[in-house]
Amino acid sequence: MRIKMSEVYFIGTGGSVATVERDNTSILINRDHHLILIDSPGSVTQKIKKLGFDPEHIGTLIITHIHPDHVYGLPAFVHSLMLKDIVLNLCGSALAVDFCREILDMFHLLDKKIKCKMNFIPLKPGDEFVIDNSLHCRADDIPHSPSSLAFMFSFLPERIKLLYSGDTPVHPPLFQLAENIDYLIHDCSAPSRFFAKRPSLKKMHTDSLTLGRLAQNAGVRCLIPCHFSGEIDYPISEIEQEIRAHYSGKLIIPADLMPLTLSLED
Repeated sequence: MRIKMSEVYFIGTGGSVATVERDNTSILINRDHHLILIDSPGSVTQKIKKLGFDPEHIGTLIITHIHPDHVYGLPAFVHSLMLKDIVLNLCGSALAVDFCREILDMFHLLDKKIKCKMNFIPLKPGDEFVIDNSLHCRADDIPHSPSSLAFMFSFLPERIKLLYSGDTPVHPPLFQLAENIDYLIHDCSAPSRFFAKRPSLKKMHTDSLTLGRLAQNAGVRCLIPCHFSGEIDYPISEIEQEIRAHYSGKLIIPADLMPLTLSLED
């Protein structure tokens, strides 16, 4: 049996305010040359090309929620594909899908002359959909915004599981889903000291100290914090130190454009 290739590329790893080193969070999944894009902030077309991929080969675009830093680049991305005779599946909550349809229509990107056709797929928590025969995905509820969903990816036949939280405050049901999971990519906006100073952050995001504790309790095999706040000044080493205060599993602190090959052997 031929082993299929499963890779994750971190197009961006920052929060709503980009920095010199980190742009808004977005990832690309390469499953045996089937490409899945998660969220579409600015310049994703150029970054996908920098990674050596052709944007027209993206078959599925998942929108985690409709805050600007996750969706503002969508019209530009679809516009870059307007001359390509392809179908792009756009998945997300009903709120997210309706919003994306509206902004694309506002730019006339759903007109008949546009060769790239959109297939809108609204999801609700618990819905499962097949991206490819060897890659299934399930949507789950998170409380960041009314339009938010988390996504569990199942890679077959390897039985690798990857849970992508999107932006989220601490949500215990999500960590129940993450029990003994192979990979968890989770919101980690800032160290805990900033959450102590700004309690409102707890309603929207997760701090690194709490993330490490919950990931350890859930038995997460590989933890990947993401969505680092750019408007708060702290060294990324502080994120790592706080996570390591509780978490003993494999820890990856991603950088923009970093590749990751998924494996059960780590």
